[in-house]
Amino acid sequence: MTPNPIESAMYSASQLFLTPVLLLIGLLFVHAFYALGAFLWQAWQRHNGQAGGFELAGALAHNPRLTLTELEALATKRMEFARIATRIAPMLGLVATMIPIGPALMALSDGNMQDVSRNLTVAFSAVILALLAASISYTVVNVRRRWYAVDLAAIEHDAPQAAMPARGHDPVAAMALEGAL
Repeated sequence: MTPNPIESAMYSASQLFLTPVLLLIGLLFVHAFYALGAFLWQAWQRHNGQAGGFELAGALAHNPRLTLTELEALATKRMEFARIATRIAPMLGLVATMIPIGPALMALSDGNMQDVSRNLTVAFSAVILALLAASISYTVVNVRRRWYAVDLAAIEHDAPQAAMPARGHDPVAAMALEGAL
């Protein structure tokens, strides 16, 4: 059975995307570990009460004229790329899984098990890396979102000491005790 020209064109076009998609997944995977390292460093700074761990309070100290809306925009900007990575990494993983499936099925029909194996290895490796990148980014984004919410609440209540707590002080626990959560 000979494929029609539209099917052939679509197959050829889809195969062109495999390398760029794999490169993007690799970049997102590397970025996820970079973001994880920065996140762990910031968590350590926050735990020890160091000013560097409290970006919003630092931005406000640097420019006291910043409004809460501007601080929220700063927090959103800080998390933006990781939020996008969280959403597109699984999509790219699916694309990187589906593209090699076509050649794998063609190789299977030809009885070429080596090509089937190679294409399936690429497909499953890509989706695993993409899901790991998304999982790491998702964790970083959600914890940072909580941190920024607590920091903004402390700034809004005009309590700079709550925005940069002493070592071992947990502002979330303090706010929970006060009924703020």
